[in-house]
Amino acid sequence: MTDEVALVKQLQSSKHKEEAFRALVKLYKERLYWHIRHIVKLHDDADDVLQNTFIKVFKNIHNFKGESKLFSWMYRIATNEAITYINKKANRLQITGEAVNDLLLSQLTSDVYFEGDAIQLKLQQAIATLPEKQQLVFNMKYFENIKYKDMAEILDTSEGALKASYHIAVKKIEAYLTQN
Repeated sequence: MTDEVALVKQLQSSKHKEEAFRALVKLYKERLYWHIRHIVKLHDDADDVLQNTFIKVFKNIHNFKGESKLFSWMYRIATNEAITYINKKANRLQITGEAVNDLLLSQLTSDVYFEGDAIQLKLQQAIATLPEKQQLVFNMKYFENIKYKDMAEILDTSEGALKASYHIAVKKIEAYLTQN
């Protein structure tokens, strides 16, 4: 029995659920935070979405059937929570998702947790010009080095489509960076 299978069994048992959940948070907190942070951009927003993600995982772990890796299932939840967060922010401000991205980028330099320089900010601006799916694929491959196989599970799409999306995203980013 693998560690992940054992962890899932503990998470699904009422006797060990809280202890196992603490272990799960410790194991995945940082990776999920950075995945979310690349989507929502700002530290405080990423913290909120991360908390919502773990709440959803805790409440729904009994629905996890083991048909994918636990990691993939959690990343899918985190991705959906981050996208929902962005969409709610857009609706609340009555602006488009693209305008929210622009707003978040403009706030990024004032985020005390942003440690990037001008080049990092330029890269974030280039990524923000991509369609949502290309942003996700680029961030997951470039920053997190997630394998296409795992990404296919998380995003529920084919490896070939993901490779094409990444290739197109890289070309668009290169074009943006050389023109601006």
